Amino acid sequence: MTANLKPSHSSTLSHKWHALEIIWEGGEDLVKQGLPHSQLSPAWQILLLGDGSPTRHLQLLTTEKTEVDLIDMSPIGRENDGAPPQIDIIPEPRLRRQVWLRTASGQRLAYAASWWDGNHVDEYLQNRSLPIWESLSRLHTELYRDIQGIYYGNSSVLEDAFQEKGPFWGRHYLFWHDRKPLTLIYEVFSPYLRKYLGETSLG
Repeated sequence: MTANLKPSHSSTLSHKWHALEIIWEGGEDLVKQGLPHSQLSPAWQILLLGDGSPTRHLQLLTTEKTEVDLIDMSPIGRENDGAPPQIDIIPEPRLRRQVWLRTASGQRLAYAASWWDGNHVDEYLQNRSLPIWESLSRLHTELYRDIQGIYYGNSSVLEDAFQEKGPFWGRHYLFWHDRKPLTLIYEVFSPYLRKYLGETSLG
């Protein structure tokens, strides 16, 4: 596995969301193929590369309800916001949402930033404090989770927020609905999840 030290999007220094400072990244082909188990354990690969709901996965792992702390809902207009390049297919004007995913008892498990069509976000996030998966499940919205990239990198902000040392694993993906892009999501998971998934291998 070859390190790529040139991030495909800007770091958190330029934007108001928490992109990783990338040590290594893999694209869509690697996502489909998977990584050797010597580089990322099977359990972590199921979480990062699988197309199931992370909210549901976290709930099953911890046996606690996964709750959301909404920290940002910002209109960004036509800006690309330093997001992954797939933001170009999200209709304008765009809105950026940021959340912490945590257990009901308060343990932060993941960070997520997402970008939406600002004209239609209220149709899908009627209660903005719910996890996206729960909101869309209540609407019986049929979705396809299209994972586009995986990351390994650092973030001092996320170290403080998770109270865990990096580096961190993250990913980004598109949600498709009726053959149209619904939202672009960027997620980073806390190393706290080693408690359930075992050690990560890279680094």
